[in-house]
Amino acid sequence: MDSLGERIKHLRLQANLNKAALARKVGVSDVTISYWESGAIKQIGHERLVALADALGCTLAQLLEGDVRLTPAPLYLRGQPPVPWLDPNANRFTLSNEILAGVDWQGECYLVTPAPGEQFDYLESGDLAAFGPTENCDQPGRYLIEGAGGLYIGRLEYGNSGELLFSSENDPKGLPIPLDETERVVGRLLARWRKDGA
Repeated sequence: MDSLGERIKHLRLQANLNKAALARKVGVSDVTISYWESGAIKQIGHERLVALADALGCTLAQLLEGDVRLTPAPLYLRGQPPVPWLDPNANRFTLSNEILAGVDWQGECYLVTPAPGEQFDYLESGDLAAFGPTENCDQPGRYLIEGAGGLYIGRLEYGNSGELLFSSENDPKGLPIPLDETERVVGRLLARWRKDGA
């Protein structure tokens, strides 16, 4: 079972639920359940994933990974180094290609959530994110960056002259600026699930 949709269907049948019964438990329409199972809807919000796992009687890890042996707890992302995946007890997390939504990633991956009271661009309190440790920006995207002020998330891309450009979600102008030489890439944001389901 490679796809999330196949796992949802398998777990639904295992729980002896029809689509309408599962839909009532999760708070969506049975058409939405059909779309999830067929893969027509690939992005499912964090709150819906949690409700789905509850309704199916499985863990979030079983739903997302199909692995009953590993149940990774999210790591707390703090504004100050070190990055959370350096903890020797940090559990790796495996993402299917459909969740990666076209991102080519072959390395390790960790499930992360902001620590209580911490603020990050693009990642709010209660959100879940999959991060891959990296020191490179090999393609445009959102990255975790370590600088003098601590850890922060920003969009990185290469400029016309090959320089690494940074832009913030909260910058109203949104103009990319060169990344300071004292700042370094420490991880790539591969996927995110909003607490509010968006």
